[in-house]
Amino acid sequence: MATSYLSPGIYVEEVDRGSKPIETVGTNTVAFLGECGVGPVSEPILCTNWSTFTKHFGDFSNSEYLAHAVYGFFNNGGGRCFVLNVGKWEDGMTDGQGNTLASAAALYIGQDFGPGTRTGLAALEEIDEVNILAAPGQTDPAIQDAVLTHCEKMRYRFAILDSPEVIEDGGVDRLPKPRDSKYGAYYFPWVEVYDPNKGNIYQPPSGYLAGIYSRTDEERGVHKAPANEVIRGALGLRYDVTKGEQDILNPKGINCIRSMKNRGIRVWGARTISSDPSWRYINVRRLFNMVEQSIEQGTQWVVFEPNDHRLWKRVSRTISAFLLRIWRSGALMGETPEQAFYVKCDSETNPPEVVDAGQLICEIGLCPVKPAEFVIFRIGQMDAGGDVAE
Repeated sequence: MATSYLSPGIYVEEVDRGSKPIETVGTNTVAFLGECGVGPVSEPILCTNWSTFTKHFGDFSNSEYLAHAVYGFFNNGGGRCFVLNVGKWEDGMTDGQGNTLASAAALYIGQDFGPGTRTGLAALEEIDEVNILAAPGQTDPAIQDAVLTHCEKMRYRFAILDSPEVIEDGGVDRLPKPRDSKYGAYYFPWVEVYDPNKGNIYQPPSGYLAGIYSRTDEERGVHKAPANEVIRGALGLRYDVTKGEQDILNPKGINCIRSMKNRGIRVWGARTISSDPSWRYINVRRLFNMVEQSIEQGTQWVVFEPNDHRLWKRVSRTISAFLLRIWRSGALMGETPEQAFYVKCDSETNPPEVVDAGQLICEIGLCPVKPAEFVIFRIGQMDAGGDVAE
């Protein structure tokens, strides 16, 4: 014991024996990358309202897509976002080290020259709070690939990607799609909004969708699919998507925005761009992001603790208590906790060779709630006696 007892008396000691609760991490802090003619460059600025954005980056006249995206974000329920101005592309630009940049995509991809000197996406690696990432209006495959790679590398981030404004080669079946990834979603078409300087114009939907993600998280939870939601500020669409056209796009993981009769302009899709059926839905991927990050941050106390059965039980109790709260919130399937999740951390997952290697392995299984994407009502006739007619 740390204390020596030298004289008779009463000694009170604080002993840590209970489980340490895991707190749920945030899920709806957004990062926007875009080109702007004013404001700091390659410096992420936290904005909590529209006036904060205009203070640093001006209004709609100073950027082609960035200002409208941030405005749409706040208008649709967004609360916190980091805005990164990558600068304005000009021919002959250099990277600060004397090297001439080959394409505008280099501004977004950025470079890592060390702490405080990172640019583009690399500058966002310094911010832990970001959960959602968007580069409004950037449909260059190189930029979209870099955004997806960034989210995959950072593990707990999800990308919202824009389709091109105009379909160049025929119908919607020719609409290009980003590469396969479970860390991103893709939306079509662009939305018509009001610009105080230009009147009605078309803008990429990613900023508006980021606001809907944030709004849905706050009102329902991250387990609710960000779909069947009205896009505030949308006056029309660049293309009116028919049901037949969506029948082509939806299986490809291209989420449609549609004008619904008497119900406004709504997001009508909730799929990722992954071909893996396990990660087909946006809310499932983002739920796992939240759970994994919460557990990672909430169990840091375990590192360097004595690795024995006592620690295994404490870890199991801590994680089980956290997942019980998640189940009660409606994020997991099952009528009982046993049907919704399991946590296994014992001598089976931690045999002597694992313990000798300095490792502790805890196995966790979750049964996520998936969206009711296809609602089917089977209707038949009944006879007068109440039996279903054959």
